Amino acid sequence: MTKDFYGELQLGVLGGGQLGRMLIQEAINYNVNVHILDPDKNAPCRKLCNRFECGSLSDFETVYNFGKDLDMITIEIEKVNVDALEKLENEGVIVYPQSRIIRLIQDKGLQKQFFKQNDIPTAAFQLISNKENLYETPIPFPYIQKLRKDGYDGKGVKKITHTSEIEQAFEDPSLVEELIDFEKEIAVIVARNDKGDITTFPLVEMEFNPDANLVEFLISPSTLPFEVQTQADEIAKKIAEDLQIVGLLAVEMFLTKEGEILVNELAPRPHNSGHHTIEGNITSQFAQHLRAIFNLPLGATTARTNAVMINLLGEPRYEGLAKYEGVEDVLAVEGVFVHLYGKKYTKPFRKMGHVCIVNDDRELAIKNARWVQETLKVKA
Repeated sequence: MTKDFYGELQLGVLGGGQLGRMLIQEAINYNVNVHILDPDKNAPCRKLCNRFECGSLSDFETVYNFGKDLDMITIEIEKVNVDALEKLENEGVIVYPQSRIIRLIQDKGLQKQFFKQNDIPTAAFQLISNKENLYETPIPFPYIQKLRKDGYDGKGVKKITHTSEIEQAFEDPSLVEELIDFEKEIAVIVARNDKGDITTFPLVEMEFNPDANLVEFLISPSTLPFEVQTQADEIAKKIAEDLQIVGLLAVEMFLTKEGEILVNELAPRPHNSGHHTIEGNITSQFAQHLRAIFNLPLGATTARTNAVMINLLGEPRYEGLAKYEGVEDVLAVEGVFVHLYGKKYTKPFRKMGHVCIVNDDRELAIKNARWVQETLKVKA
């Protein structure tokens, strides 16, 4: 970077949701001017950034014009216009993660091919152009069908158990994937700067909400065997190295009942599986992302204590202006940290915030987290 951290650096972020909001909270410490582009005029970042622009992330002209006078652009969501980012890169704007990486990760089919080409363990798969191809797939029932593009937070994913269900399958280009009978869902967040320094956060274990297909509960650090943790760590580092990414990369994996690790998906940005790092680790994922893209020394990632993160999801059957119940009750408990995302309206399973629960006693941290889950509710 040619500019110093004296309020000169102009950083653009594509997306103004909760990840951008927490990134701004860290960027303030570096005197960075943050510019946000988001299609929602009520986006969580709208009042926190130096400049907020309401516009489409997928429109070439909008993204190009937003970025052309900035020093650097990063993302908090992958669904952006990559052609515009490529043009900006060619004109000298720094884009991290690089546009070629965003293009690869936008397409789950290309992701899977990348895993295969680089000997990264992943579930057996087949790429298909339409649902008619499902009648000939060699992958046995039950299997998972994933849209190649635009799926997120459980959307764009279908479980197919029988030929009779193929009629309801996705019509668009997708991939068919072997259904993994896994023991646990795990994740490692890895950071890499332009010097090539790489560091990982300790592995975390996740529990998903089956109705919303969203992470509901996350525990750090993991108590899985040392060999499992080491292998997951090495896989994440290899992917970051193979991609030559600059920035943060979340690597979501399955641990099978046989103890094998299979990579599920990648996210080239701060991620839901790293929110606990704000209170739970020496460096947060948001600070680490900024260190990586600014080519600064990467921070220590050691866990300070046991941390449990729960997503605060909109309650089923409630839609409208958000109303929070139980905030005072949970804040009365030591080691409970509430993060609300500034979203005006709630709807079922919408991510409205998260809570981090820390305690030197792991079982007590888990117990307190379960209680917070029952006590803190988002209604309308």
